[in-house]
Amino acid sequence: MEPTTSTNNVTELIITGLFQSVEVQRACFVLFLPVYLATLLGNGLIVLTVSVSQSLRSPMYFFLGYLSLVEICYSSTVVPKFVVDLLAKVKIISFKGCLAQIFFSHFFGVTEVLLLVVMAYDRYVAICKPLHYMSIMSRQLCHMLLAGSWLGGFLHSLIQILITIPLSFCGPNVIDHYFCDLHPLFKLACTDTSVEGFIVLVNSGVISIFSLIILLCSYIIILVSLRNHSAEGRRKALSTCASHITVVILFFGPGIFIYMRPSSTFTGDKLVAVFYTVITPMLNPIIYTLRNMEMKIALRKLWSRKEDS
Repeated sequence: MEPTTSTNNVTELIITGLFQSVEVQRACFVLFLPVYLATLLGNGLIVLTVSVSQSLRSPMYFFLGYLSLVEICYSSTVVPKFVVDLLAKVKIISFKGCLAQIFFSHFFGVTEVLLLVVMAYDRYVAICKPLHYMSIMSRQLCHMLLAGSWLGGFLHSLIQILITIPLSFCGPNVIDHYFCDLHPLFKLACTDTSVEGFIVLVNSGVISIFSLIILLCSYIIILVSLRNHSAEGRRKALSTCASHITVVILFFGPGIFIYMRPSSTFTGDKLVAVFYTVITPMLNPIIYTLRNMEMKIALRKLWSRKEDS
């Protein structure tokens, strides 16, 4: 991808970062480095456990394993450079590196959204059509839904990057954020970006709105259908669904705040972005493992197997 145009004199960008104070940045380094390592460890442990455990062969854990893999990839597009930059006096990223960061953060972000929708469908089938669950959620369908999630993320990100590449950037080259994203980058363009901003709003908004509607409808149907289940069945179903709903809220809340409104100069945008790029990927494995007895048992077996070896 070659971003250079006849009026593009920008080859690298200076990132302002999250805070200007050196002391605060060092404190953030001490805080966010362990958070990122915990993200890698927690999600990596889920991927490993789902891969090797014979008791976690259901479609729900198949999707959960890939969700954790996407969390690792998504967090790794932003957090490592962000953490390193906290110790740097001047935070620099190449223009091509900036485009790459935008592409992959949107790619993995939307893939995660679509995976959450797929997981909601899986829970709907499991709870509302339990007798036909394994026939409906066949291995072939699971792989098709997974491939569709990756493809949807790719197409979304491709649109975002294709409208960005033709823009002219002739200075200044200071991006007011701690990582490269579309709205802060658009503010540096030499030309009017209202059309591009509208396309981003529609592109992100359509996916977010439809995904959220599907998620809400699926869980409303699930909750209604639980009235016909036994008390133990309701408890188990609600425990599984509660974990998923919590993750959906944590992911969609900040994302909607950032992308489903016109570009602004809200100073809170950076702090909101920290939540969904740094904090949420760490919380997801905790949410899923603490509320899931099968996952906890599988983790204990994996740990005891390591100790025996």
